[in-house]
Amino acid sequence: MNFLRLWGRRKMGCTVSTDERTGAQSSSQGQSQASRKQQQPEQQRAAGEGHQPPGPPQAPSESQRRLVRDSWLALQCDIARVGVIMFVRLFETHPECKDVFYQFRDCEDLQKLKMNKQLQAHGLRVMSFIEKSVARLEQECVLEQLIVEMGRKHYKYNASPKYYSFVGIEFIATVQPFLQEKWTNEVEDAWQCLFRYIAAVMKRGYLEEEAASNGVNTANYDRGQGNHGATAM
Repeated sequence: MNFLRLWGRRKMGCTVSTDERTGAQSSSQGQSQASRKQQQPEQQRAAGEGHQPPGPPQAPSESQRRLVRDSWLALQCDIARVGVIMFVRLFETHPECKDVFYQFRDCEDLQKLKMNKQLQAHGLRVMSFIEKSVARLEQECVLEQLIVEMGRKHYKYNASPKYYSFVGIEFIATVQPFLQEKWTNEVEDAWQCLFRYIAAVMKRGYLEEEAASNGVNTANYDRGQGNHGATAM
């Protein structure tokens, strides 16, 4: 009997121990499942946000327009120099861009390029376009049409939208030393916003002209087409 009682106690003890372990495991699993359920919506939201396509670049805000106008006024007396320096920097950092400019294609001496009359004239034309864009910042429809037409012209020039970003980057790098202490992070953000907008709308104009040249009906052309993935000018 003593043996049976002792065996029974041991069996009961094992049963209790197993139940306790099972209960602990069940509790732990329940907490883990609850935690996963709480995390899943957050992960799903994050995944959804990560896969949403970016919207088309927007025109500068009112405060950004003011910063662009004010900084442009400070540059006006130097636009000829800015235009030349910008393009010399462009050809130095991205020599493949010279393929678009057949008159500069074989010029390897960047110092001589600075004195090239054709480069000076082209630099002024680009600066003139920027000046017109700045002057029309308050007239978004007029500004948009101006940029669309520039994109159409660039299709005829065989100037691919992939080059537009480089111009904006080099413009910003060029004007910083001219503005010195007037150049702030807010001014830089404002110009970057403008160039992103210019590049997106120019790309749309380029694609519209390309479609028209290929006999594609553009009557229902999506105004947002070509904006996603567009680089800054």
